[in-house]
Amino acid sequence: MKVALHLVEARRDRLAGLLQQHRYLPLQQLCRQLNISEATARRDLTALVKARRITRTYGGALSDFSNNFTSFAERQTKAEGAKKRIASAALHHLKPGMTCYLDAGTTILCLADALRHRPISSLTIVTNNLPVAEALAEVEGLEVHLIGGLLLGRQSVLLGDKACQGVRQWKFDLAFLGAEGMTSRGLFNSQEDVVHYQKIVVSRAACSAFCLDATKLGHEAAHFLLPWPRIDLLLTNATPKALKGKGIVLKTTQLNGLQS
Repeated sequence: MKVALHLVEARRDRLAGLLQQHRYLPLQQLCRQLNISEATARRDLTALVKARRITRTYGGALSDFSNNFTSFAERQTKAEGAKKRIASAALHHLKPGMTCYLDAGTTILCLADALRHRPISSLTIVTNNLPVAEALAEVEGLEVHLIGGLLLGRQSVLLGDKACQGVRQWKFDLAFLGAEGMTSRGLFNSQEDVVHYQKIVVSRAACSAFCLDATKLGHEAAHFLLPWPRIDLLLTNATPKALKGKGIVLKTTQLNGLQS
């Protein structure tokens, strides 16, 4: 039986809305959410791709994250002072001879800038963050490795299956990462591919330090990243009182707080 055009369009609108909300959903999950077959889902996805409403990925669909999410350049100007203070605190955790991972994000770029001005000898830096790699590439005493993958231009980051494969080849003494939100449950990020990649990084790191300014406090994003017991260190300008007010109580070994 042929389905009426207005019903097909309504279903595709709902599909596009789901992908806008969740960024990434596997094909099987899309079928369950919409109660449709895989063949119908593929037809709908193809139609949405042709309409330039989504971008397809293998095994699922990825909304145009790079275009719809605030760009790297736009995010650089937000909470700039706090990010610099967090970066300065992070620098003290770096020791000569370490192999360190630097995540995507503007706070991590502040850390790279601090490291560029106060270099630490014999560091190996691994990153998927293009501005970080460029900032540190010519710094004496640093060995910089850029993880390959799918380039998201507006985000200045490399992601995807190849990036996941690449980062699995490393072991890190220390990994500095970012997130979009923190609540009593733990940390959140906006995009499932980012969360998947970051979990791999955490699994390869002896110590994972998350760098979040106070604007992230009390906010959830689309995808849950990690609970607090899985987080080794939080570097933030949010005060212990503000954290406690949101139900976040950490051991002193987990928190390196800075005054706002």
